[in-house]
Amino acid sequence: MTESGPLGRESTYAEFTSDQLATLVPELLLSGQLIDRSGMAHLISAFGRAGMTQVAIEEWMAASPVYTARMRAALGIDGDGVADMFKCLQLDIGAPPQFMDFRYVVHDKYHGGFVLNHCGALMDVEPMGEDYVTAMCHDIEDPTFDATAIATNRRARIRPVHRPPRTPSDRHPHCEWTVTIEPGREELPLPEFTVPMLETAAATVELSPIDSSATDGYVDYRGDLVEDLVFGDFSHSALVRIAQEVALQHHLLAIGFRLAVLRRTDDAQTREITGKQLIGIAGMTSERLRNALSLGDSASDLATVLRAHPILGPSQYTGVVVEEQGDGVRIRIPHGAPAIADGGWMDLLTPTFTGPLDAMVAGVDPRWAVGSASLTDGDLVVDVVRGEPRKEAGEVAIVRFSGGSTFEFAERGRSIPITPVGR
Repeated sequence: MTESGPLGRESTYAEFTSDQLATLVPELLLSGQLIDRSGMAHLISAFGRAGMTQVAIEEWMAASPVYTARMRAALGIDGDGVADMFKCLQLDIGAPPQFMDFRYVVHDKYHGGFVLNHCGALMDVEPMGEDYVTAMCHDIEDPTFDATAIATNRRARIRPVHRPPRTPSDRHPHCEWTVTIEPGREELPLPEFTVPMLETAAATVELSPIDSSATDGYVDYRGDLVEDLVFGDFSHSALVRIAQEVALQHHLLAIGFRLAVLRRTDDAQTREITGKQLIGIAGMTSERLRNALSLGDSASDLATVLRAHPILGPSQYTGVVVEEQGDGVRIRIPHGAPAIADGGWMDLLTPTFTGPLDAMVAGVDPRWAVGSASLTDGDLVVDVVRGEPRKEAGEVAIVRFSGGSTFEFAERGRSIPITPVGR
């Protein structure tokens, strides 16, 4: 099953089976969450804890209203209540399933809440001390939760019942929040950081349509909110679109990150910091995708991982083409792709800066490396060859400090509807 995107190339993820896509989608969501694990260490080095905190606030406030609105439109989540908001959170790179184990409760259409039975981000940050925990769970969460909520209803508010630093130190669940929507409440404005994002190609790019007549699974997320999404319950075309949207979430967050850094320094340092972020997440995501798909280290396996990699997709946005070339792989990044014009990750890659692609291919096997990179008719053409094993990039090693680097998803059975419990 294949389909063509606007750039005349096979749409990203269409080649994968439904079973493979059901495995890939949670992996892609977790990859998106690990973007910050890759970038924050470099921000702390450049701007300190306070600067890192503010960049995180700005990047998530920039991206989340945009990608949440996109997912709502893609899956027919057209209501304005708490259940609709929770559906979006289940498909948000800020809340990957199980690693960020949200448990929801719905009291009525406009009142509900959630706890985190497990917060992988907290587990990563707690060893750094209470100041970093407070920065994440207070300073960052308050404005970014509201920014996510307004994509569903601008009168929504997400407020803590309790949250870390944990007292006692083993308090469980890790945090609890209420969600309320009151008709007479003042509407929250669109965040100022979101405004420039609305002008990007990523905000409006058309991805693969979902076949509404498909009979192999759900074609939308109308109806009941369920406790845990079982991705295998969706149709193939719906899974393709979900995967594409999640990949695009990566790019929107990266653009928000780069703009936030650029407000604090010049373009050269911004490219340096964003490039290090990209190297780290590129390598870690390749390794996890290879393992999730039970692949080996052949050129065919490498090409499969690269076609699944969210940094190189969706093709309608990046235009990236991955092809086997003899014993190696060729990656072509077209100069005219929307992703280049948006000034995100793709714009960083040049014939002299291929570190992210080196890390990406080494994540499949350390013997893979960029052999050559050149501009051909304006396109960046990169040939990947096999050589001697290389040491892992330091930027990738930083991401290994996150528990997300080794996290394993569990099978949780059927999708169980969440029934309102009454106020």
